[in-house]
Formats: sequence, structure tokens, C-alpha cells
Amino acid sequence: MARKKYKEEADNHDRWLVSYADFITLLFAFFVVMYAVSSLNEGKYRVLSNSLNGAFTNAPPSPIRDGMGIKENMVKLEPLPLIKPRGNENLRKEREQMTSMAKDILAVLEPLVREGKVRVSQTSKGITIEINASLLFPTGEAKLSPDSEQALTAIASVLRLDKHSIQVEGHTDNLPIRNSAFPSNWELSAVRASTVARLLTENGVDETRVTAVGQGAKFPVASNEQPDGRARNRRVSITVLAVLPEPVVNIPVASGSTPHL
Repeated sequence: MARKKYKEEADNHDRWLVSYADFITLLFAFFVVMYAVSSLNEGKYRVLSNSLNGAFTNAPPSPIRDGMGIKENMVKLEPLPLIKPRGNENLRKEREQMTSMAKDILAVLEPLVREGKVRVSQTSKGITIEINASLLFPTGEAKLSPDSEQALTAIASVLRLDKHSIQVEGHTDNLPIRNSAFPSNWELSAVRASTVARLLTENGVDETRVTAVGQGAKFPVASNEQPDGRARNRRVSITVLAVLPEPVVNIPVASGSTPHL
């Protein structure tokens, strides 16, 4: 019995268009989703929903409604609330407080400032009171003269009302000193700083706020080549530190590591 011959179907060369259209539709939906999630808000969410409905159902996008009725498809972006940084506000308040303190110090030391024996300055580090050593100590000594105690007591009357840390630094010129009391300028500057710090604490300044440091001849403010410059470099500076407290971050030890002692 002869077999029936079946007519072969002709190849459809346009079948790839179906797959291509599906691919383009999915690619469009992917980019719409990526755009929406990059900055999601109510308006973009509605646009995303309308776009996906239109892409997969061939339905026209629905208009967006609001309290005033129907509007065209548009995104209403609300302005972001302005957030005032707390750090800047704290910094501004501290600067105002430091400026007020500097004015009080200038007021109690005005005669000495006019004579050039005391200088008061304010920087980002804080308030610095620079006192010429000739006002405080006899040459080569670290015992306060009677006249100096009045000036330091006036400074203490202002500083004791504050809470900032205080650093007292002793400075010398570069001429070497060697005697039974002070083998070098290091010892002389350190003892002078400690003497001033002790007088401040004896007049009401909390001792936990005060640090005394001897700097020797490390930080001259004038040339040591001339007598006037060396006289300027022999000084004691009292700095009220204006540093905002920073958060303490504990750094963990990596697991499996053994500390070296």
C-alpha cells in the first residue's frame, strides 16, 4: 500500500520577530525598574506601575489622580526638608563662648596688654594668653615675682568659670643655661610652666583641666639673633583649648591574631 505524501510546510522567516519583541519588552521593563528604585517616591512608583501595565497588557497608561481631580501623567516632586547640621551649630556656639571669654581676659589684663607684656589671641585651637617671662620670673629663675601673681590671679578668675581644658607651656630663648637648679632650658621651661599651672589651680581652676608642658627653645616667636627677639621668646603661654569632643571608636582586634607584647 502506497504511503500518502504530506506537503512540507513552508518555513516562516518572521518567527524571530516574536522573540525579539519579547526581549525588547523585558529590556524596557528592566530599565524602568532600575530607574524607579534609584530614587523611589510616590510619583515614580505610579509611573512605574503604569509603564509595566502598558508594557505587558498593551493598555493605555492611566492618568494620575490627586486631591484636585484628574491630571495628566506627571510626577510631582516634593522639596526635600532642609536639615540644619548640628555640628555647625555646636561649633558656632563654642566660638561665641570663646570670643566672650577672650574679651573678659582682655578686660582684666588691659594695662599689661597696652604695655606689650601680654598678648591675647584667638584661633581655631582656642584662646592663647602669651605672658612675657620678664613679668613673671627673674632671669634664670622659676619663682614667681610678687607683681606677676596679681596678673595670674586675674586670669584665674575668668578661667575658673569655664570647663575647657587648659595647657600651660613654658618657652625660653636659645641661650644655654646650666646651674645647680636647671641643667638646661628644658628643665627651666618645664618648672616655669608648672609654677604658673599651680597658681591657677590654687585660685579656683580645676586641676583636672590643667596640663603643664616645658617646650624649651623649640617654638620661637621671634629671632634669637637680637636681644629683643630673645626677650620675646622667653614667655609662658596659657591656651584654653576649644576642641569639640569627638566620638570614641574602639578598633577591634582581627580574629585569630595574637597581640605582640
